[in-house]
Amino acid sequence: MAEVTLGLDLGTSGVKVVALTAAGETLAHATHSYPLLTPQPGWTEQRPQDWAQATMQALSEVATQLRAGGHTPLALGLSGQMHGLTALDAHGEPLRPAPLWNDGRTGEAVEELERRLPRSELIARTGNRAVPGFQLPKLLWLRQAEPETFARVRHALLPKDYLGYLLTGQMHTEASDASGVGALNLTTRAWDEGVLDALELPASLFPQVLDSWAVSGRLKADLAAQTGLPAGLPVVAGGGDNAAAGVALGLSARRPEVGSLSLGTSGVVFAPLTEPTPDPQGRVHLFAHADGSYHLLGVTLAAAGALQWLHDRLAPETGFAALLEEAQSAGPGAGGVTFLPYLSGERSPHMRADLRGSWTGLSLATGRAELTRSLLEATAFALADTYDVMRPLSQVQRLLSTGGGARSDFWLGLVGGALGLEVQRSAREPGAADGAAILAMPAAGLYPDLEAAMEALRPEGEETVRNLDSGTARVAYQQAYRRLWAEG
Repeated sequence: MAEVTLGLDLGTSGVKVVALTAAGETLAHATHSYPLLTPQPGWTEQRPQDWAQATMQALSEVATQLRAGGHTPLALGLSGQMHGLTALDAHGEPLRPAPLWNDGRTGEAVEELERRLPRSELIARTGNRAVPGFQLPKLLWLRQAEPETFARVRHALLPKDYLGYLLTGQMHTEASDASGVGALNLTTRAWDEGVLDALELPASLFPQVLDSWAVSGRLKADLAAQTGLPAGLPVVAGGGDNAAAGVALGLSARRPEVGSLSLGTSGVVFAPLTEPTPDPQGRVHLFAHADGSYHLLGVTLAAAGALQWLHDRLAPETGFAALLEEAQSAGPGAGGVTFLPYLSGERSPHMRADLRGSWTGLSLATGRAELTRSLLEATAFALADTYDVMRPLSQVQRLLSTGGGARSDFWLGLVGGALGLEVQRSAREPGAADGAAILAMPAAGLYPDLEAAMEALRPEGEETVRNLDSGTARVAYQQAYRRLWAEG
């Protein structure tokens, strides 16, 4: 029998709950999905009620598994998709579906924000420029587009913090997720009233900011009875999904030379920092890290999601492994075919929701292998665009890989070659739910502090993936990139 902590990650496709021992062994897990709503082109939403239902089901299943083994949960940590707007009324009830991190409706709101507050000042205060996916522009959009709804808003919560409120009755957040709102002062780790005053938004909309490892409340008795978890179970504030995944990988300012590369739906490069040092132009994100330090985050919106799109539209009968094998036969540069991967706009370093993808260099000789190879090369160079901005700001020398795309040596080799960094596949691949469980371990008494837990549980690199030469493809990509901007 073992004492465990629970980690809950509220993802875009579903909620995952895991139970970890102090040695990092997974004793139970459950996942439940929920729908993604796209009421208009470029809009993405989810119903908070769907999150809640899936969460209770997942917690109940994990509780059942733990009881069967005689294991005791001591605390629950939270993680989740960042930037979403869960707008609540005075009674704590959701007023509408929550716009998500990849929602593209806020272009005019971003322009309004930058008219009211100069970009340089916003970056100096919050570490970030105004970004369409952040929560703050969503509030401005709501005020303009749905004034009657906005007039009823009393609380603006991030997705995982809404779950924390449901579980405990308390409204809190923590700095790693809050720094993706767009209004958190990274130096003080408190809401920046200068920013909010300029936008005529009250600070009372936003919850108190805690340390990521702090207890934010305790599980309510009625939900304990519903899920089978102990009443009064400590619920820990947790972290945004990238920060929580970083905790699980042991990424910290104490090891600034080690970052991470995620090839999930989006592509992400994570670089730890000791001080909040933003890119002066705000081309990459600067967030608080869940361990109390900071990190740079470069995000390209289309990585494995782009490959999924190609598969679904052009090769639904072909497995991903076969597509990747075909792509290798095309050779570097994909026979002169280049792809721009901006299928839903782009974050780093362009920060433009209006960018769109395209293939160029097509000929009668072009086949599916060239299309796939060019797409994989494009995602690699989109990440290289991002890392070129991060390079002078960070000390990263090697990256630990995560995400479904990272299972491919070929794809990882393309990315490593494009970035010019050593990429390692770790012995195990923990995710954000594991990081949330680790964040809960100090509150459970399993470790004296978060640093000790991260050091004990961080995975080591198992193998270094061979980087592939990117020279031919880089020239083709740079030419296509120049054409994009020349055409506006």
